[in-house]
Amino acid sequence: MIAPLLIALAAGLASAVMFASIVSGALISLALFYMAPLPLMVAAIAWGPLYASVGGIAAAAGLGVLVSFPYCIAFVVAVALPAWWLGHLAMLGRSAAETSPGAIEWYPVGRILLWIAALAALTTVAALLTLGTDADTITDTLRRALVRLLSAADSPLPPDADRWVDALIRIAPGGAAMFATLTLSLNLWLAGKIAATSGLLRRPWPDLRAIAMPPMTLVALLVAIGLAFGGGLLALIAVIAAAALLMAYALTGFAVLHTLTLALRSRALWLGSIYVVIVLFVWPVLAMVVLGLADAAFDLRRRFGPRQPPPLPVP
Repeated sequence: MIAPLLIALAAGLASAVMFASIVSGALISLALFYMAPLPLMVAAIAWGPLYASVGGIAAAAGLGVLVSFPYCIAFVVAVALPAWWLGHLAMLGRSAAETSPGAIEWYPVGRILLWIAALAALTTVAALLTLGTDADTITDTLRRALVRLLSAADSPLPPDADRWVDALIRIAPGGAAMFATLTLSLNLWLAGKIAATSGLLRRPWPDLRAIAMPPMTLVALLVAIGLAFGGGLLALIAVIAAAALLMAYALTGFAVLHTLTLALRSRALWLGSIYVVIVLFVWPVLAMVVLGLADAAFDLRRRFGPRQPPPLPVP
């Protein structure tokens, strides 16, 4: 009992230090900031969500005392809550004795991905609401911060700087939500791998090639896109929600890609080349979004994926 508690406190301390490192302004601190949920996720998956909550509460209290109360709230919303909840869902299962005696039905990975998108949207909206309570105030605050950042550089601002600033402000909320979805997914995957390598993962590793979002997610995405064409704070929230869901569909697009290429002889070369292109240019990830959406609408993996052999006859 004492050892897991000490591990939980150590995980909370590591998460708090990684989260607070952003105040240093160093480039490495940005990576540490986005990886801050990882220690608490490992604690939740390997030892249980109770220990992740203990570590998260201790870390939040420490940040509140040593740094500031707003940092405490930000840590709870952006790090502790997602780490605890996603770790809980990853290990959530129920008995499937009706279909297979002794079997356990684990929480679907597609629904976990939907929760990741929802939490990414929540944290992004919460961060923007610290800048103001309406869209105009948030936009003006972002514009002033971006202009101040550009003015601090040694080179003078280009003549069309205002146009570039406006473009960055339009894409910044959605881009932040997409990046938060990606990093939360990466953190959860890494936490699972660490627990599995340590022999502490108490469930079989899921088949990520079969990941699929719940069917009604596509309807929610269409509603969010429709609301994004409006105005005000609701439209801004809709943009963030749509961006997070699109990134989730991009991740399912990668699952579709891995499934459809199973029969290729040079599969490793093709997949490696695609990943290199996406990392170098970023924008080709839109193809993964389209592939994920197409699979959600037309079930590409069942239609064009490898055929499963028929079951052997029972003697």
